[in-house]
Amino acid sequence: MSLRANLILVIRGLNIIESYLNKKLTPLSMNKGRKISGGKYIKNRKKKLYEKAGQKRIVKIGEEKRKTKRTMGGNIKTFLLKAKFVNVQVKDKKPQKVEIKNVLETPSNRFLARQNIITKGTIIETKLGKVRVTNRPTQEGSINGFLIE
Repeated sequence: MSLRANLILVIRGLNIIESYLNKKLTPLSMNKGRKISGGKYIKNRKKKLYEKAGQKRIVKIGEEKRKTKRTMGGNIKTFLLKAKFVNVQVKDKKPQKVEIKNVLETPSNRFLARQNIITKGTIIETKLGKVRVTNRPTQEGSINGFLIE
């Protein structure tokens, strides 16, 4: 690089520093997602169809109701909307299909338990006892869980 190019870079650097000093910006306020001029950075495009969030799916207690959806690559995803049974894994035995009585608690959101909505981690009541759901019913199309002592 020539001496002139170096001088231009130094002068530009000084101008940037001077503009920060004139605006009295601190290092903390410099990273607020804005340009040096104070303008906002604008997203360069909208979300594409495959990036958009789908419709929120809720699994409730009731007669079995499933839906299938075509996903990327032509695959098919089956998901639950209503469920009546849970596959319970009892220690050292085959899994049993047991009827769901009630939703006791949901660690992620206590309001979901009041509405009998089943998510991963939900504790449900069955005739065998309390069962914790170990899978995501909105993604897999079934409910699996294990018995809590």
